[in-house]
Amino acid sequence: MHQNKNIALFLPCYVDQFYPNVGIATIQLLEKLGCKVSFPMDQTCCGQPMANAGYERDTVGTAKHFIKTFKDFDYIVAPSGSCVLHVKEHSPSIQGFETEQAAMHHKIFELTEFLVDVLRVGPIKGSYPHKVGFHSSCHGQRGLRLSASSELNEPPFNKAKQLLEGLEGLEWVELDRKDECCGFGGTFAVTEEALSIQMGKDRLADHQKNNVEILAGGDMSCLMHMQGISSRNNNGVKFKHIAEILNEVIR
Repeated sequence: MHQNKNIALFLPCYVDQFYPNVGIATIQLLEKLGCKVSFPMDQTCCGQPMANAGYERDTVGTAKHFIKTFKDFDYIVAPSGSCVLHVKEHSPSIQGFETEQAAMHHKIFELTEFLVDVLRVGPIKGSYPHKVGFHSSCHGQRGLRLSASSELNEPPFNKAKQLLEGLEGLEWVELDRKDECCGFGGTFAVTEEALSIQMGKDRLADHQKNNVEILAGGDMSCLMHMQGISSRNNNGVKFKHIAEILNEVIR
């Protein structure tokens, strides 16, 4: 049983610092589903910000520390497709830890991916009478394949939708441009501020046009970007990580 496996929760830096409730919701959700979950207290940043800024050589220390911290767990789960993809595909190779690093590629999962593909969570029963728009973040969608990409002309699928669509009263809103980038992109939002803001406004406008009540997602970095734009313009849209929604529904 997967529920008897030793599972570690990995939290991205911005979740730990700005959205701790998302981390709490994630661990509570996994425990409600029968998982034994630990939170290694000596975990640090995975190194993605430095690597994205062009300093991959300086992430060797964080990559090595990550391996040492999480190598003895059966699964590593994070409420972030962005950080998971970095660990899986963009961390530098660490000499002397080749075996552990290769094994880690197959046991680290983004939250919805873990629920659907590993725990094989069936239809979730509960009530959530809200009109929900979902933002599919780029790393999760195109890197981890959490949902279909329109440019590939493939059959539609969305792991988050699988988890949410059975909830009583929930209306899943189909957007006009359902897999468009929000413009955050980590350091891109700093180096290309004007373009980043306009992309965020366009993404937010699509949700507003379709009368979304709650803008949900699997990466708080993207939601943080759009939430900032929304609050400055008094748009009234609420923002929630999918872990918060599912944890609220499952008793």
